[in-house]
Amino acid sequence: MSKLIGPFKEIITLAKTPDKGSLDDSKLDIIKNAGVLVEEEKILKVGNFEALRGSADTVEEVIGEHVLLPGLVDCHTHLVWGGTRARDYTLRMSGESYEKILEQGGGIFDSVEKTRAASSEELKAGLIKRASRHLNDGVTTIEVKSGYGLDVENELKVLEVVKNAKADIAADLIPTCLAAHVCPKEFADKKEFLTYLERELLPQLMVKGLTSRIDIFVEPSAFPVEMAKDYLAAAKKLGFDLTVHADQFHTGGSQIAVELGARSADHLEASTEKEVALLAKSDTVAVALPGASIGLGMQFTPAWKLLDAGASLAISTDWNPGSGPMGDLLVQASILGIYEKLSSAEIFSGITFRAAKALGLNDRGKIAAGMKADMIAFPVNDYREILYNQGKIKPDMVWKNGKHI
Repeated sequence: MSKLIGPFKEIITLAKTPDKGSLDDSKLDIIKNAGVLVEEEKILKVGNFEALRGSADTVEEVIGEHVLLPGLVDCHTHLVWGGTRARDYTLRMSGESYEKILEQGGGIFDSVEKTRAASSEELKAGLIKRASRHLNDGVTTIEVKSGYGLDVENELKVLEVVKNAKADIAADLIPTCLAAHVCPKEFADKKEFLTYLERELLPQLMVKGLTSRIDIFVEPSAFPVEMAKDYLAAAKKLGFDLTVHADQFHTGGSQIAVELGARSADHLEASTEKEVALLAKSDTVAVALPGASIGLGMQFTPAWKLLDAGASLAISTDWNPGSGPMGDLLVQASILGIYEKLSSAEIFSGITFRAAKALGLNDRGKIAAGMKADMIAFPVNDYREILYNQGKIKPDMVWKNGKHI
């Protein structure tokens, strides 16, 4: 049974917007006074509302002027954790570095201790609360990493929490195993820890169907380049998709991401012209995480250089308890846009279909025939109002799989 949703003052379809490179706003593919014809979970047709009325079995009338966008995609989050890291943030405001706090037992280690101590029920409640807020803000697809367990038992616990939460949240949750976040205190040797993960954890992930994605933090303080490359190659051999925490403080991660055909290389704050050129020539999506730059008080990912070179740029929150506690995708994308001089088309693409590409998903992020009917409507009459208000105007209507939620 088909349903016509509308009318909308403007629909930003992104239907013909390319996957890579810089964009001007003519690439937004705007349709005015339009509607969306939906059947079951998919979009059938987009066009003039009155012209589509005769094709619909039912009409879901939208009252007031609205601009419709595809549902947002956050392709890099750490939404399962126990406790808080407010102390770390206070230390950083006083000038202490992220790496120094980690050396002192704070940072990720603090979250590991609290996550291990938390029950699955507590972790699930926290995840649902954060994912629900994201969904209310228009984020209909959310990647969720593990990485605060750092042993087989607790990494499995976290990923099972993600799996079990899917029934309680309308947004799609895409799990990623980041067991190789840092080397836990129980292991003196980083290589020994990665071997332990390869032998004891990765096979179980496949058997239990908990994730098809593997990540690693490539940094001297976490896992150096060659060691990380071996681990990722082993994961790829087992059939996992790859993504990489790359070039946050030091370079090297993005190069192995490209060499191994990773879906994405995320962070990139330290990337130079060399890394920009490598990413631009590859199919690996460059993921900017402005929330981490804001949380750590450091430079942003060189977004405009990546786009100008021809890369595919996604924008994500890095929502986590330490370096990225804000977790507001629209606000962060708006801030990155003004500092990096990005067009509306580049920002909207980076938080919709280009972010979906980083997750290996080609069925969402555009309002076009055949796509999932994940859509969000803003109470404005001009799409430029959304980023002009720096993300503080939120959607007042959200559709997931064609259902108004």
